[in-house]
Formats: sequence, C-alpha cells, structure tokens
Amino acid sequence: MSDFANDADITPEAFVQHIKSLGRYAFPDPALVDPDGMGIVAIGGDLAPETLISAYAQGLFPWFNDNEPIAWWCPEPRCVMQPTNYEPSKSLRKQANRARWQLTLNQAFDEVIHACSLPRSNGVDDDLNESQPEGEHTWIHDEMIEAYNELHAQGFAHSVEVWDDKGALVGGLYGLKIGGIYFGESMFHIASNASKLAFWGLMRLCAQSNVALVDCQLPNEHLMSLGAITLPRTDFLTQLDMLISNDSNKWYKNSHKPLAVSLLGNLQPWQLNL
Repeated sequence: MSDFANDADITPEAFVQHIKSLGRYAFPDPALVDPDGMGIVAIGGDLAPETLISAYAQGLFPWFNDNEPIAWWCPEPRCVMQPTNYEPSKSLRKQANRARWQLTLNQAFDEVIHACSLPRSNGVDDDLNESQPEGEHTWIHDEMIEAYNELHAQGFAHSVEVWDDKGALVGGLYGLKIGGIYFGESMFHIASNASKLAFWGLMRLCAQSNVALVDCQLPNEHLMSLGAITLPRTDFLTQLDMLISNDSNKWYKNSHKPLAVSLLGNLQPWQLNL
C-alpha cells in the first residue's frame, strides 16, 4: 500500500482522490447506475486490499454469497451511528458495572471474523448487516475472511473483543477504519449482551480517536435499538469525502490497554499502551 498518506504536503482533496484511485477498477457513481436506490452498483472485480480500500472510500462494500460473483453495494438510505451521540441502555450500564469482563482491541481478529461467520443458532443476528434464517451461514465466507485478514495485517481492519472472567472470547466485532470513519462489518455474541458491550467499547474508542462516524451499512432492528440513524445516500457520500481525509489516532495491535467493561461509563476509558 502506498505511503502517499504520510506526505505532509498533500491536500485533503488530493488524498481523497488518491485513495479512491487505488486498485485496478473504476467504480461507477451510485446515483447514475442505481437511481432507484436498490443498493447494488457493480458486479465483479476482486477483493485485493487496494480494491477494497478504494471501494470503501467511495461508499461501496462487498456483499455476496459464496460461489457467486462479487457484488458491490451502496445502500439507500445508509445506516450510521455518531459515536458521540451513542447512549447505552440502563440495563447495559448495570451489566457493565457488575461484570468482570474485559475489552481488547485487535487481539483476536481472526477469531472474531470466524465467529461472525458461523450460523446463528436461533436465527437472530446482531450483525452490522442483515440477519439470516436459523442455521444458515452468513455472507462471511472463506474468500471474505482471507481478504479482511489481509486488511487487518495492513492496519486497516480492526476488531474489538469481549472476554469473560475466565478468559473466554464471548463477543466482538470487526470493521475497517479510514481516517475519521469506521466501516462496521459484523459482530457476534455467545454470552448475553456481549456484542452490545463490544459496540459500546467501539463507540468510546471512536470518540476518543476522532472517528466521527460509524458506517453500519444497512438498518436492522438491532442497530436501530442501539441508536443508529439513517442518512440519504447523497448525504453519506458527501460526508465520506471529508471523513476519510480527517486525522485520527492510529489503532495498532498493542496501541491500547485492555479495558474493564465496568469502566465503559467513563468518557475516555481506553488508555494508550505507552
């Protein structure tokens, strides 16, 4: 990946154009190819890191079943969350206060994405995407797992993990961060409310890191219950150009200390691992 972003002399506009031009493909304007707002704007291409970063910078993300062509989506409307506006429920606050669980950042990315890919036992999905029928695999298949693990290795994809008091992974989420926006992909839980605690942890981390918006892609009941809102696609894409060129704190594998969930009520709970 180019070190163009580290050049202090470039303008935000130049950086936006550069990151959009990564990869081998010219993605179409969603307004032109999808005027009715069905969501799908392109078919084909690949999941190389440069292709994915270019697509996300233009508001597109891949969503397709195994053994199908790669489909690129830009939904109308767009589901988003503003981290500074997030408010956990009273019941979640109570659970966090009494739980002896911990949150970590980027400590188990592969385990999280594999857990997100497993069938939901009851058909209820707390994904950052749509749910699927009981017992069916998610859209996160081997090709997607390999692609996002590579993005994680390159420092773009990040996970938040939830560990219980016995050290078992009981929930988490993953997504991509470019500048001042985090593109949420999926989350899972095997213990009650673990994904909601991971989401709360993400909101706090984003607010501390100058990440102004979390892209949740498609609205669903679970996300809306957490306080997500929807934006017209044009408004989202306008904001996106500003957000991807914003400075924000870097998230590395060991950049932040583990966080006790009981501290999530603090305004800036994540401590740097200096």
